[in-house]
Amino acid sequence: MTLRYASSVAAIALLLGSCGAERRGDSAAPLAKRIVSLDYCADQYVMQFALPADVAALSPDAAKDFSYLRKQAAGVPTVRPRVEDVLALRPTTVVRSFGGDAGIDAALAGAGVEVVQLGYPQNLSDVRGELVRVGAALGAEEEAQDLAVDFDTRLSALPLAHAKPTALYMTPGGVTTGGGSLIDEMMTMAGLANFESSAGWNTLPLERLATERPDIIVAAFYGETGADSDQWSAARHPIAAAQLRGRPVTKLSGASVSCGAWYVLDAVEAMADTRVEWEKAQ
Repeated sequence: MTLRYASSVAAIALLLGSCGAERRGDSAAPLAKRIVSLDYCADQYVMQFALPADVAALSPDAAKDFSYLRKQAAGVPTVRPRVEDVLALRPTTVVRSFGGDAGIDAALAGAGVEVVQLGYPQNLSDVRGELVRVGAALGAEEEAQDLAVDFDTRLSALPLAHAKPTALYMTPGGVTTGGGSLIDEMMTMAGLANFESSAGWNTLPLERLATERPDIIVAAFYGETGADSDQWSAARHPIAAAQLRGRPVTKLSGASVSCGAWYVLDAVEAMADTRVEWEKAQ
């Protein structure tokens, strides 16, 4: 952190503290909530659980097509995830996943701002846990518990798999995923066997696809504004493009899988529906 940057942050923090003291006065009245989110994953929790009157600002991506609750972002102010810009809003709480630089947590804490840090769910149990934890942190524990019950109900209602067709996850950026990822567990819960044999996130296996064919394609972000359109992407190769033809395709909205939040069940249910249709066609 440069001296100029540190001085600027310190000055704003001092102003924030003095304004809070003035508002408290002798009666020690509680400060009104002023909640700010720093990235589009944090936006979803804030839009779901915070009262609109308590939201001071969302991230610049809150209304983008990969933001699940984007319609609720209409008319809400936005802020860049920079310490000076955020502190100028005099927040009481900041919610973040990846937004802001490495030193932003310490700078906000130094200014007396509560930081709600989102985790990075690796499985559906983690997703449910984050739902309950963050909802409670934003003062909506009962609503979060209700959503968790709905989450459990929807999982238990998924149609039973009579077969496990192979499925390949594809994005316009030429990326897929194997074991150990949240997407992989979602495919398993939908009754699919992941075609990708390498763990983690990988480039589409073009050599293997030249001789083997998955039963189902799970395509995310296709046709959406902002999807990776790199002309060198593996997804542009004729072998990859051919996978989208002549077999069942689950078309997922990017918004349903861009963050590991409670609404990933939309994607799980869509994949399960495609698997059921595949079974009927066998």
